[in-house]
Amino acid sequence: MILEPKQSTVLIVDDAPSNIRVMAAVLQEQHRVKTAMSGQQCIEMAIKYKPDLILLDIEMPGLSGYQVCEELKSMDETRDIPIIFVTGRVNIEDEEMGLRIGAVDYITKPIRPVILSARVDTHVTLKRQQDRLIKMAMHDQLTGLFNRHYMLEIVGQKLARARRHKTPLTVMLIDIDHFKKINDTHGHIVGDQILEHVGQFLFEQCRVEDTVARFGGEEFVVLMEPCGLNQAHYKAELMRDELSRLTPLDIDLTVSIGIAELNDDDNGFSTLLKRADDALYNAKESGRNCTVLSHTPELLARIS
Repeated sequence: MILEPKQSTVLIVDDAPSNIRVMAAVLQEQHRVKTAMSGQQCIEMAIKYKPDLILLDIEMPGLSGYQVCEELKSMDETRDIPIIFVTGRVNIEDEEMGLRIGAVDYITKPIRPVILSARVDTHVTLKRQQDRLIKMAMHDQLTGLFNRHYMLEIVGQKLARARRHKTPLTVMLIDIDHFKKINDTHGHIVGDQILEHVGQFLFEQCRVEDTVARFGGEEFVVLMEPCGLNQAHYKAELMRDELSRLTPLDIDLTVSIGIAELNDDDNGFSTLLKRADDALYNAKESGRNCTVLSHTPELLARIS
């Protein structure tokens, strides 16, 4: 696979300006190049820029390359960035150490441009392929939203955080009304386009801290944190009203919405989701194009 120029970012870390200049000259035609001259600066820039690859010297003042590598691999935001050690250390023990703590490759100085370019291109390509696979695993291919699998993966953390900090968390289930009729009347291609329109609308309407996913078929789920039942109800009604006026592809469109807020009786996400699903069923039974809340005795006492 040939990398397109300026598509990837490589962070070069070395305390010797001459080494940085040599490596930058080799790589700058194919990659965006960032530079750092210390371990601490490397960590800061890795967090800020999320480079596709880091070329890291071992012997530097302050933090050594080994220490920097261990620190980067310990943090969620940087642990997946591939690291290649570029060093004057030629002992096999040093190379083994570098690979053992998480580096993907080890290049010895003096720098050979062809070797450096080939190794960097290989690992950047692998990183981008891995990123694409992860994205495909987490996202719905039609709408681009998160998928059911991703939602179920991350929801446990969100529930635990909400309970730990005693902040409200609400789940909203949204179902397109009479979607089968749309497919039967206009065809599945148009039905897919409707799903794309609704998915884009929900993504644009929700906050950064909300998680929006296509849960399956014509059903979408929005996990809102921090957000209580009344706030979620207000937001749902705004979205439902606006969706009813969008008429994508000149097709009249309405949705039904069920909402439930996490409470002490919920054993986990499955219980919370079941209450939202029951509320959605009631919305459908009530004539569709409406929002129904799941009221528990605890929430009724708080609302009244």
